[in-house]
Amino acid sequence: MTDQHTPTAAPAALSMMNTALDRIAAVCRLITGLSLVTLTIIFGWLVFGRYVLNATPTWVEQAALLLVMTIAFLGAAVGIHENTHLSVTAFRSIAPGWMRRLFVVITDLSLAGFGLLLLWQGTKLTLFKWGSTIPLIQVPEGLRSLPLTIGGGLILLFTLGHLVRLATGRDPRRDTIV
Repeated sequence: MTDQHTPTAAPAALSMMNTALDRIAAVCRLITGLSLVTLTIIFGWLVFGRYVLNATPTWVEQAALLLVMTIAFLGAAVGIHENTHLSVTAFRSIAPGWMRRLFVVITDLSLAGFGLLLLWQGTKLTLFKWGSTIPLIQVPEGLRSLPLTIGGGLILLFTLGHLVRLATGRDPRRDTIV
């Protein structure tokens, strides 16, 4: 009786996983978009302050570093989720189907390991630096490495999602066609 329910349960669970990962990626896109807009505005203020008011706002550089880290690491995680990250697939594309699938698994496992490493070391760095403050903006220094930590966790999560879809035969990535 459980065998009859297994085929319908797997697609429902996979659908729920895909929906959750898509929503997480959408939140990341929103955060990176808002960060990019904010970065543009504060650099506009920097230029206005420097050349019109003759008083350079010194906090802009520190705030910009935080925003760039957010854009880079959350954007990279979304790139993993949407399979738009930079990758070289020429060798993989000319390989036979079974070997191509093996290369995809190796690539995904490598990305998962990289995400885990970013998560682990980023967490240690964030906790280590949290007690001190960033000069000029008076926020915890650990905020500089928090995007690295979150981005690493998301890279791990999104790559595990790819591996689950690959294992269930429902991986939509074009370069995994067997």
